[in-house]
Amino acid sequence: MNAAPMCADEALDKLREGNRRYLSAQTCPGDVSPALRKRTCEAGQAPYAVVVTCSDSRVIPEAIFSAGIGELFVIRVAGNVIDDHQLGSIEYAAGHLGCRLVLVLGHDHCGAVDAAMNHDPDGYVKFITDEIRLAIGGERDEVRACCLNVRRSVRRIEESLDIQREEHDHGLRVLGALYRLESGAVEYLE
Repeated sequence: MNAAPMCADEALDKLREGNRRYLSAQTCPGDVSPALRKRTCEAGQAPYAVVVTCSDSRVIPEAIFSAGIGELFVIRVAGNVIDDHQLGSIEYAAGHLGCRLVLVLGHDHCGAVDAAMNHDPDGYVKFITDEIRLAIGGERDEVRACCLNVRRSVRRIEESLDIQREEHDHGLRVLGALYRLESGAVEYLE
């Protein structure tokens, strides 16, 4: 890591600007060049934000935010739910890599939220849908349910003592957002 960590507000501005570029892009404008691969291999990573998002193949944070290699620390899990593994990854990115922004990025038309609302899956999927059900309660509107699920994940992250310390000592911010599949727009749930 060469540069000082980007503050949360600067990181949020960079995400917003990247999404604006994405809305009219035909290809992903993020830098994936051999020179950048070499530089980040030798110097290490210095991502400016953590993005916790769904595993859905239509949700590609690097594309959505016009980011290249080394810019985002991405954690993907179906339904963008939070457990100890995700918390450990977030704490690592905040404490060791200097990330000052954590964004929980849900999306509309989420299969995991639909499964929690309308189905009774079994196997390991049930761990995911049970967590989502805790977030959404009896909500029947799909978009509102997705937002409730994002907000629960934000709260779960903020309950971490290490995250609380990073918020207090280093200005870390934890935000939620909803990605719209059809338009590509990100709506922040501030």
